[in-house]
Amino acid sequence: MPRIQPLTDDQATGQAADLFAAITQKVGKVPNLYRTLGQAPSVLAGLLQLGEALDGGSLSAPVKEQIALRVANRNGCEYCESAHTAIGQMVGLSEDQVIAARQGTAADAKTQAILYLVDAILEREGFITDDQLAAARDAGISDAEVLEVVGQVIKNFFTNFVNHIAQTEVDFPAIPQLQEA
Repeated sequence: MPRIQPLTDDQATGQAADLFAAITQKVGKVPNLYRTLGQAPSVLAGLLQLGEALDGGSLSAPVKEQIALRVANRNGCEYCESAHTAIGQMVGLSEDQVIAARQGTAADAKTQAILYLVDAILEREGFITDDQLAAARDAGISDAEVLEVVGQVIKNFFTNFVNHIAQTEVDFPAIPQLQEA
């Protein structure tokens, strides 16, 4: 049971109602994460604005979903792993690519380097080493892309933590459990 209750359409007023209407128009429904954030409409608006801003960057939708899947897996966020599995498949990731991203791997060398960078950021709380940054650059990741990766990590870290605190009810299809390495 959620510890922070998601708003129903009837409970949403003012800015929350406007945001719910915009979300419904864009994706067809208001996921429980957004319904929960509707309790604080300014926070929901900020998350949506951050997402829109990051969408203007150079990282592709599949790569952004692979980052989201890795962050969710590392943070143990079942809600976000489920949501980004569905979204990842909508943007063209295969089931194998989704599972690989959750495990921190990718067939594409640059995407693999991005996932290594994600792991380094998470492990070192942003204090990556010179060698880790050099490895990212050597793999063809530009400084702009490094900053976009940081933005994606932070956006997903935020939603993971909201879900941990709120105990948001998962409203996406169940995901398969990963095999232990």
